Amino acid sequence: MPAPQELTAKGQLDLILTSLEDDKAEEIVTIDLAGKSSIGDYMVVCSGRSSRQVSAIAEKLVERLKEVTGRTAKVEGKETGDWVLIDTGDIVVHVFRPEVREFYQLEKMWQQPAGAVPSA
Repeated sequence: MPAPQELTAKGQLDLILTSLEDDKAEEIVTIDLAGKSSIGDYMVVCSGRSSRQVSAIAEKLVERLKEVTGRTAKVEGKETGDWVLIDTGDIVVHVFRPEVREFYQLEKMWQQPAGAVPSA
């Protein structure tokens, strides 16, 4: 087993995006949070077609991150498969079922122009 790598936030992002694409995640959106939020440098939002696929995408991503970095990401929501949150420290990944993603519209909230107030 190769030695763990210390990846930059950009390196982690590349690994995450490759993992999501390999596992057929849909509508992958990357949001640059650097200088905008203390929660991390990037947020990634994507969808899986079913609860089973959402859980599988999240599980494989966590495995790949641990394999490469040697660290375990924090995971919430994997049991239900509606919305799984994976936090690497630098990057927060949200994997949704399409209906749940549409309901929360998370990326729209984070992609508002600076100073803009979301309309009700």
